[in-house]
Amino acid sequence: MRQSILSPRFRPGKQFALSWSIPDSFGGMTGALMHRSRAFVRLAHHPVDVLTLDDRLDYPDLERRLRASGELIDGIRIINIWEWLRAHEVTAADEPPAHVHSPIVPDADVRDHRRGAVVLLRERRASDDDRILAVDRFRADGSLLVSDRRDPETRERSVVLYDRAGSPVRGWGSVWGVYRYWLDEVIGQEESFLIVDSKTAARFARTYRRRNVVTMHVLHGSHRTADGRALSSSRRDVLENLGDYDSVVVLTEGQRDDLVRDLGPQAHLAVIPNGFNPVIGEGGPVVDRVRGSGIMLASLIARKRVSHAVKAVDRASASVTATLDVFGEGERRPLLEKTIRSLGAQDRVRLRGHDPAARAAFATADFMLLTSKAEGLPLALVEAMAAGCIPIAYDIPYGPSDVIVDGRNGFLVTAGDVDALAQRIVELQRMSDEEVAAMRRRAQATASRFGDEAVTRAWAREMEKAYERKHAASASGSFITRSRRAAGRAKRRITRLSGGYDRSDA
Repeated sequence: MRQSILSPRFRPGKQFALSWSIPDSFGGMTGALMHRSRAFVRLAHHPVDVLTLDDRLDYPDLERRLRASGELIDGIRIINIWEWLRAHEVTAADEPPAHVHSPIVPDADVRDHRRGAVVLLRERRASDDDRILAVDRFRADGSLLVSDRRDPETRERSVVLYDRAGSPVRGWGSVWGVYRYWLDEVIGQEESFLIVDSKTAARFARTYRRRNVVTMHVLHGSHRTADGRALSSSRRDVLENLGDYDSVVVLTEGQRDDLVRDLGPQAHLAVIPNGFNPVIGEGGPVVDRVRGSGIMLASLIARKRVSHAVKAVDRASASVTATLDVFGEGERRPLLEKTIRSLGAQDRVRLRGHDPAARAAFATADFMLLTSKAEGLPLALVEAMAAGCIPIAYDIPYGPSDVIVDGRNGFLVTAGDVDALAQRIVELQRMSDEEVAAMRRRAQATASRFGDEAVTRAWAREMEKAYERKHAASASGSFITRSRRAAGRAKRRITRLSGGYDRSDA
């Protein structure tokens, strides 16, 4: 396909997005990754390979489902490490592995995981605490692919890769070694850009340094704890070593400012929000919008505080007509169902489950609620505003205060204040049609800044900068020294800010 003069222009090179997994009912980070990849293909005409590291065994079916739903389009492939290794010949190392493992013998503590009738994964777990002690991965023809062993006392690990004849050809003391080998095989020697979205994958990916690969990490969530008083322990390893990436991308100016305060100056830090394709709500007001109808797109987990939204709508409905449709699934669904029943709110609040088409409801809903403890910049927030759906959001780090001007294009509420949330719902219902229409127009104008075209151009610019920084550093060597010194300073700042870390959290 020929590229338009106005299309974003990427530096030549292959494009990869790395995440830990593609969950069945994804949103948030995975949704943003997939959307960005589609924008790269659609606007820059640049194919993207989405790389994953997990052990789910139904990737062929998953890819078919995602293509049927439109999440995957021509130009995007999902490549899972274990699926790829099963399908490709492996290359032998110069030195044979130091260890060769005995196969796992099935017994009461062994679990087999199959695709159809074929065992592709066999795990041995400790009988007392269910820890994984040993893993064997197999090819579809039954040949051993990888054996992975962990010493329960020393915690030492040994991972061995086998060819189809059953001969051990490579060995590592960590599964990260397998990851690096696989990336080398998939990426090859071409100039490439590897965007790392998952914080789980980011811990490994910071150790992957190749001259031909520009590595970029996106922080989709807050780098601080929910109370804002310390740095997130789950991100500590990456935060202490930000200099290992050629570029680090955050979604808001506010988070960039906080990162600089927490870690010191970061020359490779960029702000690029999640983009969206402004299709919903274009062409003026939607005639069939239902006043009083609320919508929420959120996983049903503790961090999203969906119960706050349920209670706020219930309290608001004592004064005005208010309903809420919650789209998403998660472990707290039973608790939320119990809360809804205890309030007698079954006719006002509905848990709709996961629905890939849920975002279309922004075009007819009156308002959307966001009650999380922390975010990056929720894509749903901008999509709602683009559709003219009024956002009512807790003032949390990060995102809401970056796009909402309280009372003009939405409402900001003190985080955790359910009564104030309910009052804002009531206030919106008591506004005149003219006032609400003006607020909707202002919300749409704000969201227009986050269109895919502008965001994709920002990515193109940052890729170019990251490439130049990387190769200037390689030429002089000075950047490596500066990065190491900066990492040391960052580590000391982190320790001071957090009051020290318990190493058992690592």
